[in-house]
Amino acid sequence: MNIEEFREYCLSKPHVEETLPFDQDTLVFKVAGKMFALCSLSDYAGGVALKCDPERAVELREQYPAIQPGYHMSKKHWNTVYPEAFLPMGLLPELIDHSYDLVVQGLPKKLRLELSL
Repeated sequence: MNIEEFREYCLSKPHVEETLPFDQDTLVFKVAGKMFALCSLSDYAGGVALKCDPERAVELREQYPAIQPGYHMSKKHWNTVYPEAFLPMGLLPELIDHSYDLVVQGLPKKLRLELSL
């Protein structure tokens, strides 16, 4: 998955907005104002940050060298995934879905109902 495909996939999720809140290089994807994915526009191969269930995060890091603790993020809840390293087909979209779903699940029920999530 290249950066254009990554961006399109993230934006295909319901109610996602794309922002540059930190600088002109760090692309952040949010649902209801909460981050679920980040990447560098100039160094996509340097890793994308995705939220992850803490237990699953550890399992993924043990299983795949291309998945490391979140860089500049909570190492408990975020992974850095190297999208151009060897990953099984379909794993990156699955991890994006997982990150998005975790954020949606953490939203107040009223907001989820308003957004039909």
